[in-house]
Amino acid sequence: MDLALLIVRLIVGLGFAAHGAQKLFGWFRGGGLSGTSEFFEGLGFSPGRFFATAAGVSELTAGLLIATGAFGSIGPALIVALMVVAILTVHAANGFFAESNGFELPLLYLAVALVLAMAGPGAYSLDRLVGASYFSRPEVAWTFVTLGAAGGLANVSLRRRPFVLSTVRPAVVRSADSSVRS
Repeated sequence: MDLALLIVRLIVGLGFAAHGAQKLFGWFRGGGLSGTSEFFEGLGFSPGRFFATAAGVSELTAGLLIATGAFGSIGPALIVALMVVAILTVHAANGFFAESNGFELPLLYLAVALVLAMAGPGAYSLDRLVGASYFSRPEVAWTFVTLGAAGGLANVSLRRRPFVLSTVRPAVVRSADSSVRS
């Protein structure tokens, strides 16, 4: 089981850290802060640079924490927060499957993060090496994961203009206007 946790932690953690490096530094054919800032502005997150930096730092940090097995459930909780935002703002409107930019992949990341938070990092981890298990205790893991989900929902609801409503509303208004004129 410990070897399985290490394999999953390395793949998910390093993959997530790479996404953060794309956003922050433009590595791995990423947009860097300028390109990511524009993307975030287009999604309604303003100021885009602030949200791009926050997302990049969170992804890089979460990935490195998970890959190294440090601080138990904190890395997975960050992934939960990030994936809640990604699912609700980018992917949900596209259906389930990844081939149409649906929420399949972010949901898988979220599920793996929940499993890692509940299972803990395993024997091959920095936490085990230094004897730190506080952040992997079930009640602490659930607290961090719940805070991550709540933080993601708060981010979407408080910091972003409603994307779906802003794209649907003009058609409804035009439709209502044209029926009034008839």
